[in-house]
Amino acid sequence: MKIEKINTLGQLKKEGYKSISIKDELRNNLRTKIGNKEKTFTGIHGYENTVIPELERAILSRHNINLLGLRGQAKTRLARQMINLLDEWIPIVDGSEINDDPFNPISRYATNLIEEKGEDTPISWLHRSERFSEKLATPDVTVADIIGDVDPIKAANLKLSYADDRVIHFGMIPRANRSIFVINELPDLQARIQVALFNILQEGDIQIRGFKLRLPLDMQFVFTANPEDYTNRGSIVTPLKDRIGSQILTHYPETIEVAKTITQQEAKLDERQADLVYVPNIAKDILEQISFQARESEFIDHKSGISARMSITAYENLLSTAEYRALQSGDSTTLLRLSDFIGIIPAITGKVELVYEGEQEGAASVAHSLIADAIKTLFPDYFPNIEKLEKEDYESPYQELINWFFEESGFELLDDVSDATYKEKLDVIAPLNDLIIKYQPELSKEDSYFMKEFLLWGLVEFKKLSKYRLSEGFRFKDLYGSYISGL
Repeated sequence: MKIEKINTLGQLKKEGYKSISIKDELRNNLRTKIGNKEKTFTGIHGYENTVIPELERAILSRHNINLLGLRGQAKTRLARQMINLLDEWIPIVDGSEINDDPFNPISRYATNLIEEKGEDTPISWLHRSERFSEKLATPDVTVADIIGDVDPIKAANLKLSYADDRVIHFGMIPRANRSIFVINELPDLQARIQVALFNILQEGDIQIRGFKLRLPLDMQFVFTANPEDYTNRGSIVTPLKDRIGSQILTHYPETIEVAKTITQQEAKLDERQADLVYVPNIAKDILEQISFQARESEFIDHKSGISARMSITAYENLLSTAEYRALQSGDSTTLLRLSDFIGIIPAITGKVELVYEGEQEGAASVAHSLIADAIKTLFPDYFPNIEKLEKEDYESPYQELINWFFEESGFELLDDVSDATYKEKLDVIAPLNDLIIKYQPELSKEDSYFMKEFLLWGLVEFKKLSKYRLSEGFRFKDLYGSYISGL
């Protein structure tokens, strides 16, 4: 059907076009995609066996949907991708404010036009990209905004009394007729505004300043919300919840691999950063582990959630820290260093909500603790578990390395040194090289230097070495020597 040749209601009928509701439209197109083994929602990872099947079942059931979950769980992205399940074009009565279906007009304008012109009623075509409306629920939203109000200017121009329904100015919901309408953060919508949605969801009636209009709107509603126990500003009123067909719980990535995939997809990097900075895989693991640690930290409010945006912005900061250092030292390429993780502190402190104990510690201190905990958690994946060695009374493979620091007055890794100097400093520690060769024999040369630094930081977290932050870098010493120095 070539839509450019169909401009009137008569031509549309001749083509045999049949209109269906938006929920049937979504359902039919989803059935086709599932039958063809096509992916329905793209670029959303970790939901393949949980959220997405539930969402697809809700669409097949023709339900209005509430996506319930903590911040940064791709709720809005899921809702926006539903437009891909709409038909590419649908016909509307030309000039209609509320996208009237030529076969089922609901506004007075469209009804009168079809009565007047019949088969010659002009129609236009609406693309699926224009059939999506979104509103963030804020306390200042009014019934007039989302449903409508009397327009005195229209009344004056048309010389109509306020008793005439033609003086009504339609709000966002009627204007989104035959579209997907998303209300984000539904609990933030005042209770009286939520009440105004009751009849729209169930019966299709709307009331504006005493006008009772029977407008059977054809809508697919999608709501997003944080769990009610977190959203102190309000909650979803029970009768409204009762009218929402399916409530789907979203969640954070369950594995580091899924989290890494999301971060790599979403991070906005300059191509020059990717060319300049080499990032070992273990560095990406540590970055994601920080978010996992934050979700379990006693200093952080778990109800507020740790958004995936924390890992994304932290990764951007991490590469920028290495880039900044390379630009200062004049290196054309650089290896990412574990000390570069100090640069992600601002990305963490701005993304976490602290409980009272966390406030006492301070946001920066909590961020440092998360980095330390991530290193400690991942350390046994690469090297012998120190706690297990001590528990079973085995000889420590780290003793030679610890002795090396006992004999040295202090080993410093400065932030702004060139890559060549950084490598030279680490290569000096012979026991460090031996441990890498023994426990990570397949490690590439590029990754080995980050792993050496990781080993040092790990020994610090297991209380085998000490580490001090200098104004321009880090100093590593043995614990006993540090105690003597203190005396």
